[in-house]
Amino acid sequence: MPFQSIEPRRLYRQIADQIRKLIASGEFPAGARLPPERDLAKQLGVSRPSVREALIALEVEGRVEVRIGSGIYVQAPTEHKGREAEATAGPFELLRARYVIEGECAALAAKSGKKNQVQAIAEALDQMQHEIDHSEHHPLTGDRQFHMRIAEATGNGALVAVVKMLWDERTGPLYKQLEHHYDSPALWGNAMAEHRSVYKAIAAKDADGARVAMQRHLNQAYKRFSTGWDMLQ
Repeated sequence: MPFQSIEPRRLYRQIADQIRKLIASGEFPAGARLPPERDLAKQLGVSRPSVREALIALEVEGRVEVRIGSGIYVQAPTEHKGREAEATAGPFELLRARYVIEGECAALAAKSGKKNQVQAIAEALDQMQHEIDHSEHHPLTGDRQFHMRIAEATGNGALVAVVKMLWDERTGPLYKQLEHHYDSPALWGNAMAEHRSVYKAIAAKDADGARVAMQRHLNQAYKRFSTGWDMLQ
């Protein structure tokens, strides 16, 4: 029998596996409420963000339902979608990768971005605002375009490809489901202010300022999604 490649299991998937098995064994029947996120993290010896990623994966599969301000409830087997939700990286891991890579992209864009490239960044920012003002949906088209235009302004094709890959993950089901629980006009108002700070630094050719502004934006996103579900109403 030929050897099979060994795929390292992401931590959130290991946690999801444990919870999935407990549900399948009847430890948590349909309609039961799972222990609070903080208790699960303590019992498993992992961080709350890792538990949250696992619960989001189970929610995408239809195995649990997250009820903000109430708890996480097991769904009936008929609600299951059958396939395990997978991603190259969990949402929090993805944000940390973007913090490193896109921070440097912003600094490089400030150093070497051409006038037409900086203008393209401004246009993407305007598109984001237009989507917020005229749509009930997330301004993801403009948001993605904003970050891609910054990558393009670095003049480095490899960085453009990396940022595109990160954004393919960012628009995947796990990240979008996590974001769904935190979506609000205030969230996007804060995000727009952060994006404008990044643009202003790039337009001013302030590389250090652009790096700091981008890293602040992504760190704030991490903090927003770290707010416990029990604190959201």
